[in-house]
Amino acid sequence: MNDTNQEKKTRHRVAKADEETLAEFVLRPDPTKEGLTESVAGTDQDGNVIEIPVVVEKPLTLFLNGQEIVTMMTIGDYPDYLAVGYLLNQNMLRRDDVITAIDVDEELDLVVVRTERETNYEEKLKKKTRTSGCAQGTVFGDLMEKFEDIKLPGDAKIHTSWIYALSRKVNMVPSLYLEAGAIHGCVLCRGDQPLIYIEDVGRHNAVDKIAGYMFLNNVTASDKIFYTTGRLTSEMVIKTVQMGIPVLVSRSGFTAWGVDLAKEAGLTLIGRAKGKRFTALAGQDRIVFDHQASDLKDEDPRHQRAAARGTETKIPGTGVKEGQTDG
Repeated sequence: MNDTNQEKKTRHRVAKADEETLAEFVLRPDPTKEGLTESVAGTDQDGNVIEIPVVVEKPLTLFLNGQEIVTMMTIGDYPDYLAVGYLLNQNMLRRDDVITAIDVDEELDLVVVRTERETNYEEKLKKKTRTSGCAQGTVFGDLMEKFEDIKLPGDAKIHTSWIYALSRKVNMVPSLYLEAGAIHGCVLCRGDQPLIYIEDVGRHNAVDKIAGYMFLNNVTASDKIFYTTGRLTSEMVIKTVQMGIPVLVSRSGFTAWGVDLAKEAGLTLIGRAKGKRFTALAGQDRIVFDHQASDLKDEDPRHQRAAARGTETKIPGTGVKEGQTDG
């Protein structure tokens, strides 16, 4: 059956909207980049031979000057952002530090950050605490001392229309999640505009990459919104506060300590942001209710992430089931 003129016009408008949305991103995932996924053969529930893309993870050892700090499991893109962001969020790199070089050796899977200031974190490295991150993130025992001193801007606002728009725009973008699943994404936003969208196997890696990007590009934090696909855990809250971002939004749920820390820091914490719904458990005074959910049209299924669909069928062309979440 031939398409009607109306159907053709509708598809044209959708394609144009997609192009306009993609143009808003300064940096976004490229699921076609070589080395991020590989095809693996297997068998499905009916005994059929199948081949699906799976995310490739690899070790990356981080050095600060001459000292080995940590080995992280990562997808391997943006090692400079990941290294700098990790050091910032572990308070090993100061905001006033001068970075003299970032050396990446892809053959040895290592990255070296060099600073003018001499550093020695031997004692600090003994205080590692493993977190709940999917790729076994770590934090250090002295993080809370500086966390308590951070003051977030009180005049920041988030409009409900921005929440709905950001959720829709992020879900429209081609990504490793839609290609292969088993990945987390973090997006730095301003108003209803997504700016920097980065993915990794662990949510803490993705947020560290954003932190590194902001530091290396002198990005202001006070007017930004941080959007993540992962759970709103204590680590996610701590890192968002450390970056100086006043609003944190996720399509996933909360942990009790994450909520407590958000209230303590004055962070606006919004979770379960899917389709027409969201829940705010901290910093609700920043929310401007300019758009009621009842006024919205139902979201186009092709613009929803798998977890928002609520069914158990497989998304064509991906290894992700509808209803699956990588939170």
